[in-house]
Amino acid sequence: MAKTLADARANVRHGGERPVTRKRVPWGAWALRINALLTYIFLYAPIVILVLFSFNAAKFGTRWTGWTSQWYRDLWQSEKLQAAAWTSIKVASISTLIATAIGTLAALALSKTRWRGRRAFDSAMYLPVIIPDIVLAVALLGFFTLSFRGLQSWLGLNLQLGLSTVIIAHVAFNISYVTVVVRASLANFDQRLEEAAADLGAAPWQIFWRIKLPLILPGILGGALLAFTLSLDDFVVTFFARGPGVNTLTTEVYGRIKRYVSPEINAISTVMLVLSMVLVVLSLFMQRRQSSRTV
Repeated sequence: MAKTLADARANVRHGGERPVTRKRVPWGAWALRINALLTYIFLYAPIVILVLFSFNAAKFGTRWTGWTSQWYRDLWQSEKLQAAAWTSIKVASISTLIATAIGTLAALALSKTRWRGRRAFDSAMYLPVIIPDIVLAVALLGFFTLSFRGLQSWLGLNLQLGLSTVIIAHVAFNISYVTVVVRASLANFDQRLEEAAADLGAAPWQIFWRIKLPLILPGILGGALLAFTLSLDDFVVTFFARGPGVNTLTTEVYGRIKRYVSPEINAISTVMLVLSMVLVVLSLFMQRRQSSRTV
């Protein structure tokens, strides 16, 4: 009786509601949180240090001496960096256009009904995504070398590694990424729209240009932005496929970092990091927009 009266008084004291007891978080949940925190620190602490030391006033070494934005101003005055940046943009733009066109057509072919060799073609499409970059780079280098030797012996053409081989190499691995993104867009496409248009007498090319392409266009743009980002960031394939005198931003940074690590290199890396993050966010935004339109 006394316990019941005490509970009633406590209930009145708390406004007619029972006092809420906090649930104790098990030790396993705390361990997962700590593990996630340490993982984020391991992944992003080097990036934070890189960005921080791009504003370091010291010319050599890793000793912090003060804040400055001089190294970012020097980027716009370096002719080598400007030439390397223009080469990177040129390679990324051309390879993205070609890879987007081929990857979109491949995704459309894979989304249709089954045809002979479809499974083998589908499996081969994922190889550039799965295999390591160094393996793909060596394979492309061997392909270019054998092809150039064959053309020289058969047709007398003396071809060398250069800007064109870098573009072809970037197209080779970007096609797979574009295909994967566009196929995800086609998976959410309502086939009944095509059937309704066909019943109304629309030709196949009219169905594609007026119905299908506008609906999957955000997915195509998302794949193109992803391909452009990967092309700008690539180093391994570019290093093996380039010829004398061809320098992109990634190879320029590698050439400078072999001598010493300067805040100017940190500034270049920071600019590339910010640009890549912006392009990836835009790619994800376009893919999410396409998903919301097709649902």
